[in-house]
Amino acid sequence: MDDVVMLSRLQFALTIMFHYLFPPLTIGLSVVLVYLSGRSLRSGAAVYQQAARFWTRIFALNFAMGVATGIVMEFEFGTNWARYSRFVGDVFGSALAAEGIFAFFLESGFLAVLVFGWHRVGPRLHFFSTCMVALGSFFSSVWIVVANSWQQTPAGHRIVPVLRDGVPWVVDGVPMMRAEILDFWAMVLNPSSLQRLVHVWIGCLIMGGFFVMSISAWYLLRNQHREFAERSFKGALVLAALASLAALVSGHSQARNVYRHQPAKLAAFEGHFETGRGDLTLFGIPDEQAGRIRYVVAIPGGLSFLLFDDFQTPVVGLDRFRPEDRPPLLIPFVAWRLMVGLGCFFIAVTGLACFLQWRGTLFQQRWLLWVFVFAVLLAVAANQAGWAAAEVGRQPWIVQPPVPRDASGALVLDDAGFVHYAAQLGLRTSASVSSVLDPGQVKGSMGMFGLLYALLFSMWIYVLNDEIQKGPERAESDVGRAVEGGFLATAVRRPAHAGPVTEARPGEVTRGDGEG
Repeated sequence: MDDVVMLSRLQFALTIMFHYLFPPLTIGLSVVLVYLSGRSLRSGAAVYQQAARFWTRIFALNFAMGVATGIVMEFEFGTNWARYSRFVGDVFGSALAAEGIFAFFLESGFLAVLVFGWHRVGPRLHFFSTCMVALGSFFSSVWIVVANSWQQTPAGHRIVPVLRDGVPWVVDGVPMMRAEILDFWAMVLNPSSLQRLVHVWIGCLIMGGFFVMSISAWYLLRNQHREFAERSFKGALVLAALASLAALVSGHSQARNVYRHQPAKLAAFEGHFETGRGDLTLFGIPDEQAGRIRYVVAIPGGLSFLLFDDFQTPVVGLDRFRPEDRPPLLIPFVAWRLMVGLGCFFIAVTGLACFLQWRGTLFQQRWLLWVFVFAVLLAVAANQAGWAAAEVGRQPWIVQPPVPRDASGALVLDDAGFVHYAAQLGLRTSASVSSVLDPGQVKGSMGMFGLLYALLFSMWIYVLNDEIQKGPERAESDVGRAVEGGFLATAVRRPAHAGPVTEARPGEVTRGDGEG
């Protein structure tokens, strides 16, 4: 393959898919940490501090991996996608700056207190640090999703020529253009950002919940750390069950919004070739050349019902878009079904687990615990599939121009019956690659990053396994014993003399100088 555009897309896809293993884990685990730290502070039960310390170590590992793997993407914007960066720099720059100011500094600033503050700061300050790290994790996702959503449904900007020495810059007879922000909050609150953000958060909570249940189920199957594992599993089960149900509601709302602003994408999701009644395809093999789904199993009118609450309203198909404006079909079609199918599985398996927990027999079902051990891999697959469907579904646009609609909401078509895109308001992927790039450079860097990521992944697995094998630390009988009163009070209570220390009896320490 010597197509530099496709190679660059593949490289960026592999980079971001590897990176996206870790942000959902940190966001999901941050909620778990806030819950455990809050319970520890309120109840004083040693098992909650034991659990919080263990999951904090796991959180710190995933946070470090997320930072290390995310840096590469920012360099790729310049090395592989210079034309894209020039076009969206004003928009992306403001969003990434906001992430750094409002999210990354907050998260990383309190992370040291969270990880190393045990027995060094008071319990209230440590709980506050936990909340700030969690808040920073969520803030970080806000600005990333906002920037990505603007590419899907841009708003709050205008297109202006790039100037050099005060005159428009022209390359090979083509004027260079860029997007310039007119209304910052219109850009932030673009038509898809809020719904996509909620859906991403829900996916992160599912990921975090299933991750905790996977490790906890492993301990239960081996009859290790039972009290810790049972409490961790129960809390994560509630989180995952609620998030799985929320994903169903959010996904339905998201599908309607996608149809409103990106009808070509939804048509690709469903393999809906011809405008007319929308059937909901449950299974089939899309044949893009023939323009139909082979071996199809579908609910007649099901798509129309999901979008319009009736079974007959016509749904816009791929036939309303020029061939060069249609997204590729296979990846969005498969990824969409994988995400939805796994979402239904999560609802079923967490619902069954909640029922068995209510019956008091959950931890007696070894087969179900084995399911949860491996179900975390399905949570990873669901998150990855959702992003793959969203990103491939907006091709061939890297910044999609708004879909024109009239006052009644109907699509505006040209004389040939196709959607009339204002192409100058968007940017095609094929026009976004750096002009000086050649295939050999992309292949070489892809191989190098592949090797580095393989080493990073191996290290992550090794350290994660080591932490799991060690398990949680022994619970303290007096939670926060060493931090009661805060750091200064602890320092004051330290012996002021160098005399020998002897233990008179359990709970009482005396010094050799006679002071009790």
